[in-house]
Amino acid sequence: MDRPGKAARGKRRWVGLRITPAADSRESCQDIISDYLSGLNWKMFDCKSDDLCTLVIIRAHLEDCDETISRLNESESIQTLTKSGKIRLVRERLGLN
Repeated sequence: MDRPGKAARGKRRWVGLRITPAADSRESCQDIISDYLSGLNWKMFDCKSDDLCTLVIIRAHLEDCDETISRLNESESIQTLTKSGKIRLVRERLGLN
């Protein structure tokens, strides 16, 4: 069976964010984000940690993007840094090439 065409899948936005202090693992990072985004449709793609912070890229549907960003920015440990319609641009902006 064929999958839906590009237009039928809907528009998405990629959101780059920083979690401080650094998360212990990918799962703990996902749990932290889940606490703020319950009820919204999102998915985590990239997660890279260093000693100070964790850089994360998530995908959100276009209609949920503003709500996603506002919920994440309510947290003192999460800061949204950039958003784009292309994951490549978010990766470049965060230095995750």
